[in-house]
Amino acid sequence: MAALTPVPAHGEPGARGRLRIADRVYARIAARAAREALDEAWQGRAVRGGPPRVSAGGPTAPSAPITVRVAVDLPFPADLAALARTVRDRIGADVRALTGTRVAEVVVVVERLVTEAPG
Repeated sequence: MAALTPVPAHGEPGARGRLRIADRVYARIAARAAREALDEAWQGRAVRGGPPRVSAGGPTAPSAPITVRVAVDLPFPADLAALARTVRDRIGADVRALTGTRVAEVVVVVERLVTEAPG
């Protein structure tokens, strides 16, 4: 009697199709990453900035990287360059970890500096 060998029902994973992630998914991941990256900077402040505004340009090919643009409000006074770098790094890491997509560029635009209201 011959041994039975299992035959894959749908072929190899790469041959079954491809996955396309919508730009809005990248944008939501990036917005959450930006908020989390800035949480510590806003701690202890009575006045906070608005939520980040994000747009993401999806890959043009299945393995191509994406570009993310994020507009944020930052506390002032603070090390603005360090905060922007933290946002950029966190977005790149989170998008890569959650989707497997490389981020070619994260453009951080500081829309507004938020100072403590005199009280």
